[in-house]
Amino acid sequence: MLAVRLSLLLCPLLLANCASVQTVPSAEEAALARVAAVHGGAGPWAVAGYRMGQYALSRLGLRRGSFDLEVEHHSPAQVQYSCMADGAAAATGASLGKLNLSLQSVAEPAATATTFRNRSSGQSLTLRPSVRFAERYRDLPFDKLAEAGREVLSLPDSEVFEQVQQ
Repeated sequence: MLAVRLSLLLCPLLLANCASVQTVPSAEEAALARVAAVHGGAGPWAVAGYRMGQYALSRLGLRRGSFDLEVEHHSPAQVQYSCMADGAAAATGASLGKLNLSLQSVAEPAATATTFRNRSSGQSLTLRPSVRFAERYRDLPFDKLAEAGREVLSLPDSEVFEQVQQ
């Protein structure tokens, strides 16, 4: 009988504690949140930059936040193309303040590309949005950006970006 009374007394306390337990976000939600924290939103172009940054880190053998990483983004001074630099920053931890992220203006959208370089090894790779990606996500209305960003996160790499042969 005492055990029943104790469990009846403890039950509300346990339920209150369970209600305050927070769920761990999925990897997808965490990635979108990281992009949004840097960029202010997680639209398709920023998410593409994020995907490129993740890919580059793995290929160059670097960790997020490494001072050995150098990122140089080339794009026209137009919002959707420049958004990729913020996505790359979100993935890699590169920043203007750490002097390992730079922006270079190019005239044509087709020249948009990002070069990731491992300063210690000299190894680098340059990635650009795929033609299919650019056609599919160019000039989307504002109210479609979040949905499109989520979609880009789940696409195969080849549908988002391609490596430029050096």
